[in-house]
Amino acid sequence: MKIGIIGGTGLYGMSELKSVTRKILKTPFGAPSDAFVCGKLEGREVVFLPRHGEGHRILPSEINYRANIIGLKMLGVGKVISVSAVGSLKEEYRPGDIVLPDQYFDRTKASDRHTFFGKGVVAHVSFADPVCADLRKAIARTARNHVAKELAGKNARVIEGGIYVNMEGPAFSTRAESNFHRSMGFDVIGMTSLAEAKLCREAEMCYQAMAFVTDYDCWRVSEEAVSVEMLIGVLKTNAAIAQGIVRRLAADLPEGCSCSCRTSLKTAIMTDRARMPAATRKKLAPIIGKYV
Repeated sequence: MKIGIIGGTGLYGMSELKSVTRKILKTPFGAPSDAFVCGKLEGREVVFLPRHGEGHRILPSEINYRANIIGLKMLGVGKVISVSAVGSLKEEYRPGDIVLPDQYFDRTKASDRHTFFGKGVVAHVSFADPVCADLRKAIARTARNHVAKELAGKNARVIEGGIYVNMEGPAFSTRAESNFHRSMGFDVIGMTSLAEAKLCREAEMCYQAMAFVTDYDCWRVSEEAVSVEMLIGVLKTNAAIAQGIVRRLAADLPEGCSCSCRTSLKTAIMTDRARMPAATRKKLAPIIGKYV
């Protein structure tokens, strides 16, 4: 089973990645963010995708999440690891920490683009537990081993679980928004992960975000408000750490899985098969083909 990694350009520029090819896909949902970088890492087939395109050209609200996820599906990916930056909404979640969220709260205005369904085919997947618990536990174990071995004496911690509130951006939060999110009990804030989690569930792929805390958003008045300049240095450090964890995961992750992610559509499709529009049915073939 191939591993898909969605993240920044620093991830796929790994010297350990062998037999590298770039694949430009035409998907039923349009163009992905960029070419998929395919290769072998620690003997495991992996597929990398720069979420914002090479050179960071695409806003979070401009990302074609559907094309990105269905592209990974078309390439045979079964497990997706998402690497991104987040702001902390709690004192105890410190810059340098790695959070593996297990819940989401949607503050975007783009939910219609966070599903493959519509245009004559209706499906309602279960999303009470929005990420793969088995994958999260495996990432937590590997990440903690990496931190203990490679980052001893530094502040990095691996936190398993937490609520990720997904804002739309591209501007960072106002202080009023940041304090509201804190009052709601959310743990971290970002702009990209929720759509990926929803679409991976519909595509019957395991998904887990690996969220690197870069700042305290803007609620912590003793800290400078988050800025791009502040993030650049942190992001470079995080990219190196993420590379190390991803390399270990390629070796550690089991090939198979016993979770329910692979059958999330089994009872979710509501539309009478005989009444599905042919064009929509064809568009959804990489996802619903085995059921219709």
